[in-house]
Amino acid sequence: MAARPSPPPDPQFVLRGTQSAVQALHFHEGAQGQGHPLLLSGSLSGLVHIWSLQTRRALTTLDGHGGQCVIWLQTLPQGPQLLSQGRDLRLCLWDLAEGRNAVVDSVGLESVGFCKGSLLARGPQRWTLAVPGRGSDENRLNLAPAQINLFSYCQIQILEMPSKTSVCTLKPEADAKPGMPMCLELWQADSSSRPLLLAGLRGWIGGLWDVSERKVCSRIACHTEPVMGLDFDSQKARGVSGSAEKALAVWSLDEQQALQVCRTHELTNPGISDVKIRSDRKILATAGWDHRVRVFHWRTMKPLAVLAFHTAIVHCLAFAADGLLAAGSKDHRISVWSLYPRS
Repeated sequence: MAARPSPPPDPQFVLRGTQSAVQALHFHEGAQGQGHPLLLSGSLSGLVHIWSLQTRRALTTLDGHGGQCVIWLQTLPQGPQLLSQGRDLRLCLWDLAEGRNAVVDSVGLESVGFCKGSLLARGPQRWTLAVPGRGSDENRLNLAPAQINLFSYCQIQILEMPSKTSVCTLKPEADAKPGMPMCLELWQADSSSRPLLLAGLRGWIGGLWDVSERKVCSRIACHTEPVMGLDFDSQKARGVSGSAEKALAVWSLDEQQALQVCRTHELTNPGISDVKIRSDRKILATAGWDHRVRVFHWRTMKPLAVLAFHTAIVHCLAFAADGLLAAGSKDHRISVWSLYPRS
């Protein structure tokens, strides 16, 4: 008889105490010494928790968004500074050096939607920031994410930081009605100094935007529902996206900056909240509305594991440099997994 596949593992440990749904996760590497990262989480109640993975307790709680949901967290490359984006129309810059936890600057946002910002480091003290801009039906942005396809167009703001200088506002072509942006990914090829933007919109990956030229280079229709999450492998020029439907789309970018759909992978249940490729480009993980985290081999898209721990929708994922995977859920818990150790 053929051997049965081994059952999926349990979480290495679970973090509790957010007291509301976990909406954003981010690992801050090298923050504690001895190579141990910190895990940062953003909650529906507007709080940011900074977790020690050694003690498995929250070290600090940051409260800077007036009780409004925190949807994106990102540490800056030049030091212990944190960006947090909330649905209070603020993006806060926190100074976390030497135990401090003060908001030292902020950026006003035009959209109160669900789209997370994206950051591209351009130098030790300079970075480019992409954030959602105002749409034509902004008054309807309190609808659920799956209803965002009702909007008629999007805008995306590009800022130079920390000066907050506006670089441009990216708008769709006159004949396109792609809906509001749901996810953004700034990146830059090693051989180029021109930043590019990928944007997940209503049913298509709607950048490739050339930020310098302020134009859409390519777009593809790879989903029939709003794109909820995407990630891009710049070394392989290949990306993956998930939506409210029962499919993952894998797509590539050729030398002429044209996007092409490579394949789709059908899922058991509809709804993907987040997609993350591990930094070694060997595995990817998806956060499901069906309470599951699914793990795939990135090159072949072979399913590797279904992680069934959470009791509600899984909203967000984050990989640490050492390969740890964290998943945050509506059930107020963060599960941390050690899967397929990096070689």
